[in-house]
Amino acid sequence: MRKYTPKDNVQKKSYYTDRYWVAPRVPREEVEAGSHFADVVKALGRKAKESYVSVGQLVVHIKSTDNFDVMKTLKEKCGYTQCSEQSAVDYLAKDGEFELFWQLLNVTEAKRVRVTTRIKENEAIESIEPLFKSANFAEREMFDMFGIKVNNHPFLKRILMPDDWEGHPLLKTYPLHGDEFASWYEVDKIFGKEYRDVIGPENRDPARIDRYDTQRFSRVGYEVPFGADISKGEKEQAIEYSETILVDYNKESGKTLDERR
Repeated sequence: MRKYTPKDNVQKKSYYTDRYWVAPRVPREEVEAGSHFADVVKALGRKAKESYVSVGQLVVHIKSTDNFDVMKTLKEKCGYTQCSEQSAVDYLAKDGEFELFWQLLNVTEAKRVRVTTRIKENEAIESIEPLFKSANFAEREMFDMFGIKVNNHPFLKRILMPDDWEGHPLLKTYPLHGDEFASWYEVDKIFGKEYRDVIGPENRDPARIDRYDTQRFSRVGYEVPFGADISKGEKEQAIEYSETILVDYNKESGKTLDERR
């Protein structure tokens, strides 16, 4: 049985309580002298604040103002010619910062490097699009989802959400099903706010099924006319099968079915 821990000051332990299992941190290994990763750390010099090997890849922590120079060194001197991934993690409530990361690949050596840094909420980061063209869309997505601005980006605008969308969906403070603006976005955009009472808020629960909503839901074999009242049930309708495309295997006999039997 797990040891009981007093639950005083629960509000101060929002990121960890004894009711949840916390996975242990992935082991970190020192960079082996004379290895490929050792040469990478040496090439970065003092710009590598901290470096270690985790799950077979090199992890390097840098200052946010050095990100472009570090990426340029990794590409031109260390052979990391592909930026396979770039994004951020919201740690604003915990540390007041974002954690940004770049995942780089060296195709020749089959090695990976993960570069991470921290920035404050209102700080910006330098674009690495001149070095890696794949960063163009990744930086736009980071701006769209987290609100992180990227300096010297050629076309920094939203990429997933509409241009006039309010808020950034991947922030941990953003409601799971959207805020008031999200629930009324289509109604306000198409009809206007004066039609809110007439149409009602948008349903953003993808798992919700209204059994008696004949405008959006119907059972196969029990179809009814649009807007019909089915509170007392529906009558079973025979399923029509196409003679050229579909085959009705419910028939008692058939040439193909008889051969299989």
